[in-house]
Amino acid sequence: MVRIAILERDRCRPDDCGVICIKFCPMVRSRIDAIKIEKGEKKPTIFEALCSGCGICIRKCPFKAISIINLSSELEHDCSHRFGKNMFKLYRLPIPQPGIVLGLIGKNGIGKSTALKILAGEIKPNLGEFSDPPDWLNIIKFYRGSVLQEFFKKIKESKLKVVHKPQYVDRIPKIVSGKVGDILDRVDERGKADEISQKLQLEVIKNRQVENLSGGELQRLAIATAICREAEVYLFDEPSSYLDVQQRIAVAKVIRSLKESKKSIIVAEHDLTILDYLSDQVSVLYGEPAIYGVVCHPQGVRAGINVYLNGYIPDENVRFRKNIIRFHIKPPTISWNVDEIILSWKQMKKTYQDFTLEAEECQIHKGEVIGIVGPNGIGKTTFIKLLAGLENPDKGNKNSLKMSISYKPQYITTDKDDTVESILRNIVKDQFDSSQFKSEMIQPLSLEKLLDRTINKLSGGELQRVAIATCLSKKAELYLIDEPSAYLDVEERLAVARTIRRNVENYRATAFVAEHDIAAQDFIADRIMVFDGEPGLHGYAHSPENLRDGMNSFLKIMRITFRRDQNTGRPRVNKEDSRLDRYQKNIGEYYYIPETNN
Repeated sequence: MVRIAILERDRCRPDDCGVICIKFCPMVRSRIDAIKIEKGEKKPTIFEALCSGCGICIRKCPFKAISIINLSSELEHDCSHRFGKNMFKLYRLPIPQPGIVLGLIGKNGIGKSTALKILAGEIKPNLGEFSDPPDWLNIIKFYRGSVLQEFFKKIKESKLKVVHKPQYVDRIPKIVSGKVGDILDRVDERGKADEISQKLQLEVIKNRQVENLSGGELQRLAIATAICREAEVYLFDEPSSYLDVQQRIAVAKVIRSLKESKKSIIVAEHDLTILDYLSDQVSVLYGEPAIYGVVCHPQGVRAGINVYLNGYIPDENVRFRKNIIRFHIKPPTISWNVDEIILSWKQMKKTYQDFTLEAEECQIHKGEVIGIVGPNGIGKTTFIKLLAGLENPDKGNKNSLKMSISYKPQYITTDKDDTVESILRNIVKDQFDSSQFKSEMIQPLSLEKLLDRTINKLSGGELQRVAIATCLSKKAELYLIDEPSAYLDVEERLAVARTIRRNVENYRATAFVAEHDIAAQDFIADRIMVFDGEPGLHGYAHSPENLRDGMNSFLKIMRITFRRDQNTGRPRVNKEDSRLDRYQKNIGEYYYIPETNN
C-alpha cells in the first residue's frame, strides 16, 4: 500500500485554524512528526512515509485542504512524474504508435495535459523523485523494454521532433503576432498550408491579425500550424474547444490525415462523439483530480469509451466511478401540458451593420428544455440576448408576459474578489445551508472545494461551473444558458445537463441551451431549435422540433450521420461515405435508425 498525501496550499490557512491538522495528528508523538511545519515554510507538510492514513486531519481541516489516498503499491513502480512534496502524481504515460491516433479521456486535472507535456519534452519526467530528479540515462533505463525507452532516447539525443498543440489557444496572441497567412507560410514545412487552410476555412481570415481572431479561429489556426510542421509525433490538447460541430468534424479529418504519413498522433478530448470519430485507440485516465492520475493501457475506441462511461476497468479490476453513464435511445416523452405556453413570438428580425438574424414564429411550453444548435457566427448568442432582453428586435416582439429570467452568457469574465460561497449565499439566502441545495446544486457541480475560493482565481472549468450554479440558483421561469460545456470534462458536462433538467422540472420552468456537443444536447434537450444560413452574414432560426426531427434537420445540414452504441446508447458519428453513412442518408435518418438502434 502506498499513500498519496496532498495539501492544497492555496486552500490551507494555518493562521486562521491554528494548524489543527498538526494538533490532532496521532503521529505527532513520533520522533519525526507526520505533519509539521518545516523550517522556512509557512504552511504544514505531510510526510507520507509516517502518515498512518487515519483520516483525522482530513475531517478536522476546516478548509478541506487535505487529501490522503491509499493506492496499491504496484502502482508505485509505474510513477512517471510528481510535481513536488504533497503534490500531483502521474502514473504511466500514453504510448505513441506510428499510424495510430490515440485518444485520451478522463476528468479535468487528472494528468492528460501533463502527460502530453512530458511526451513533448516540455516536462522532464522525474519518476516521482522530485527532490533528486534522475538524469536521462536513468529515465531511459526505467522504461527499458517498452516503446517509451526508444522514444525518450531520441528525445535526449534531439533526434525526435514532436509538435504540441496546447490546450489554451486564447494565449496565442500573447506570444505570436502577424497575419494568419504569414504565420502559416513561416511554419509550412510540409507544403500543406493551402490545403489545410481550405479544409479548416482559414482562407477568409488570411489577412487578419492574430490579436483580432475569435476563440474558434485561434483554435483552427493552432491546429493548422501544428499540422503544417514536419514531425514524427503530433500531440493535440482539446482540439474541439470553441468549434461548432462541422468545424469539429473538419478538424478530426485533418488530424486523421496525418496517419497517411505514418505519424504518431495523441489527442486529449472531452467531446465523446469527436473522440470516437477521431481515434483508433483510447486510453482512459482515472484517479482523483489534482491528487493523482493513472494512464490505462490503450483499448479499441468503442471499448475504451464504454469502459469510461461504465466507470470500471476490467483488465485492472478497478472501479473509479460508482454510477454508470447511459444515454436515452429514444427521445424523451413529452411531459408538459401543451396548453401551458410560457413564451411566444411572431416572426422576429434583428439587423446589424453586416449581419441579419430572423426567427420563425414560435410557441414555447412550460417545463421543456430547448436545445439550440447551429454553426458559429449564425446568431445563436444574438437570439439568446433577444430573449434575455439585452437586445431589442427590429421586427416582432416577444409576448408581453412578464417573466423572471436567468441568463448565463457564453464568455465569462470577472474581476471580483468575492468568494463562491458569498455569491451563492447572496442568491439563495437561507436555502444555502439546506440539504436540498447541497444535494441538487453544490454536490452535482462539485463546488464543495470552491466555496471559499475567490471568483477571480478560478480556472476556466471552475468558473464555468460556478456561473452555471449562479444562473440555476436563481428562481426563474426562463433559463438562458449559452455553451455550458466549455472547459468542462465529460462527467462535468453530463452533471450540468442533469442539473439543468432537474432545475427545470423542480421549478416547472423552461430553458434554452445553446451547445455544440451533440452528446450533451442528446442528454439534455426535449426539442431542438436549428439555426442555419450563412455564418457572419445571415442566420435563420427555425421553430423547435422534437429531438429526433430536430437532430435530423441539423445533421442533414451538416451532412453528418449518427448511429447509437448498443451498450451505452451514446451517439456515434459514422465515418464519411461508410456503408451505414450512405444508407442513413439515403433513407433520411441522420440521427439514428430507430428500428435497430445501431
